[in-house]
Amino acid sequence: MKTQMVLNTDFTRGTISKHIYGHFAEHLGRCIYEGIWVGEDSPIPNTEGYRNDVLEALKQIRIPVLRWPGGCFADEYHWKDGVGPRENRKRMVNTHWGGVVENNHFGTHEFLRLCELLDCEPYICGNVGSGTVQEMQEWVEYMTFDGESPMADWRRKNGRDKPWKVKYFGVGNENWGCGGNMRPEYYADLYRQFQTYVRNFGENKVYKIAGGANDFNYNWTEILMREAGRHMHGLSLHYYTVPGVWEQKGSATDFETDEWFTTMRKALVMDELVTKHSTIMDKYDPEKRVGLVVDEWGTWFDPEPGTNPGFLYQQNTLRDALVAGVTLNIFNNHCDRVHMANIAQTVNVLQAMLLTEGGSMIKTPSYHVFELYKEHQGAELLELHIQEQTSYSFDGVSLPQVSTSASKGTDGRTRITLCNIHPEQEAQVELELRGLKGTQGKVSGRIVTAEKMQAHNTFAEPDCVRAADFSDAKLSDGMLHTVLPPMSVVLLTLE
Repeated sequence: MKTQMVLNTDFTRGTISKHIYGHFAEHLGRCIYEGIWVGEDSPIPNTEGYRNDVLEALKQIRIPVLRWPGGCFADEYHWKDGVGPRENRKRMVNTHWGGVVENNHFGTHEFLRLCELLDCEPYICGNVGSGTVQEMQEWVEYMTFDGESPMADWRRKNGRDKPWKVKYFGVGNENWGCGGNMRPEYYADLYRQFQTYVRNFGENKVYKIAGGANDFNYNWTEILMREAGRHMHGLSLHYYTVPGVWEQKGSATDFETDEWFTTMRKALVMDELVTKHSTIMDKYDPEKRVGLVVDEWGTWFDPEPGTNPGFLYQQNTLRDALVAGVTLNIFNNHCDRVHMANIAQTVNVLQAMLLTEGGSMIKTPSYHVFELYKEHQGAELLELHIQEQTSYSFDGVSLPQVSTSASKGTDGRTRITLCNIHPEQEAQVELELRGLKGTQGKVSGRIVTAEKMQAHNTFAEPDCVRAADFSDAKLSDGMLHTVLPPMSVVLLTLE
């Protein structure tokens, strides 16, 4: 049996925001310190204290936006402790993540300079849980005001004359949980209050993001949209793919077919979540002015044995690569409502792009998927219909075997990303291409796969899972035929 699809190459359904391919860097474990920031005096090659290898790797995937400083850390972070001479900055305890001392050496200036070096946009998450309205107002003023004021003058004293451009600002994080254990009615009122003082200074226009729901909490979305929708530009959503239960999530590398299937099943739930939260948003915002911002997503397993459990360090296998591919396809197909997404997290934490150990760095399977998909950024989503779908069944439950999305870039090329989630069977795909003008050109492909579902990159073997050329795709009389190997992520480019 084949998976049969129809792709309308001349019918677009909106622009895939490049910010769907965003990332998240929290003060958690070795994400910031050691992972991104080592300081100017480090023997590890760096630019102004930022690891050169990490900077270069993130540039290669065109990281478009970076969320900081949390996460749960954001609602105990007081920004004034992280500016000025580093030797004078207040030390604090990171109570959420390992109880370690945070020396605040990486603060506002360091983060915004990182975004400049990466040529990406900053997305700052403000403190509602333990902060004040004045504190948040003064942070925005410090960063973006070009005139004379106490905060702007303090910024200049600290070495930055001109203000930064800061478009994306989150008013709180997970306020239903670590951000204050609030009821949605209470947070909606607080959001309305706090956002009032997140002001636009000069030409800087802030895109205000309200702290949204966790997974299936549709009531939170309902109340936030009803009570505060007109005061926001974006509403967040958090969802993690956890194969086990919260107390015992499962190993990142030691798993069998049953856990693979459960992980794929739970990853596909993202489509249901985005659809249902979007439907609620449509009721209050039929013009789709407010973006759904999935600013925490990804796999969450038990920490690697022997590491600090509060650091959330986990390996990253081919299974993670499939979760990344499937999820990005879902976001692409919902680009009318999903304006941004931020995988958790960038380096050394959860479903990381990169892992570091001392002066060494490796790229994870998930990184290679982001590298494959990067041409979808800013492209036009193409209308694609699946007419017949093969199934991946296990223990009486069936899933669609193939996940896909397609876009047309500004270069005129059509790109199709396909995931075969079945760990043992290939997928034959037949794609009817409609709307092509003239003679069809050529097709090229790239693939991320491996022989074993547990395959992952290590510092001893950094290239076990990587992107490679893929040639098993043929064009003939307006039809595209391909065979996807088991557990593979494939990019096909038509030109």
